[in-house]
Amino acid sequence: MHQHTPETFPTPYSVVEPGPDQRWSTWTSVTKGQRGPEPRPDWVVVADAALDTELGVLKTGKEADVHLVERAVPGDPEQSALLAAKRYRRRENRQFHRDAAYTEGRRSRRTRDQRAVENRRSAWGRTVAATQWADAEFSALCQLWDAGAPVPYPVQVDGTELLMEFVGGRADDGSYEAAPRLARERPGPAALADWFDQLRRAMGVLARLGWAHGDLSPYNILVDPSDGGRLVIIDLPQVVDVVANPFGADLLHRDCRNVCDWFAARGLPVDTDELFADVLAQAW
Repeated sequence: MHQHTPETFPTPYSVVEPGPDQRWSTWTSVTKGQRGPEPRPDWVVVADAALDTELGVLKTGKEADVHLVERAVPGDPEQSALLAAKRYRRRENRQFHRDAAYTEGRRSRRTRDQRAVENRRSAWGRTVAATQWADAEFSALCQLWDAGAPVPYPVQVDGTELLMEFVGGRADDGSYEAAPRLARERPGPAALADWFDQLRRAMGVLARLGWAHGDLSPYNILVDPSDGGRLVIIDLPQVVDVVANPFGADLLHRDCRNVCDWFAARGLPVDTDELFADVLAQAW
């Protein structure tokens, strides 16, 4: 996905009734299984009186767009949170054509839905396919969060919309700014070594769950400015089973190559095959 311009958004405002670009919070309209893992972070707003306010587009991409949303109770500054709302497109509106490599071995829990997905010409099949990508990313985020991986907290999933923690901070003018991608950074030697160690450990968490990211690169790794330069991995709908998926090991090796090439180009002596062997060993 590429970054939308500009990257800053106006400070949220509060109203007493839903207005343009607002809706009542959808928290109570989803089931327990569609909400993030407990214990939830203190900042998650669950009040019935909360409003969701659209604040702008964070990024656009091949399979989904990500919007900035404020969920807040009007007049109560203690109940306010910024969320990233990732909204998947239906198949005919996407440009993501690698579904088969990532979904090999992945099946819908409902036979009717699986048949619909396989029938790509049906409107229902296209809708279910988009929903499955949102569900897959939400499930992966929940398990990774519980395992201690550096990923955004998944707040909820509702159809093709995934709401998660917004990773970013305030710009100098007081507006909100998305965290920069690793690809944009020019770290010194100490930060470079620290970031590689963070990433190696994060890939190990995925591997111990039996997974590879499947599309890892400096463009879907954020540098959280509010947490001392902590790396946060995003874009996980295509997470793959390293063992069950016949492409799993190849995709893991590509992940390792993508990140090692970036670090090596900036002067850190890292080796793709060494990282691959270290991470793959943790998957068994």
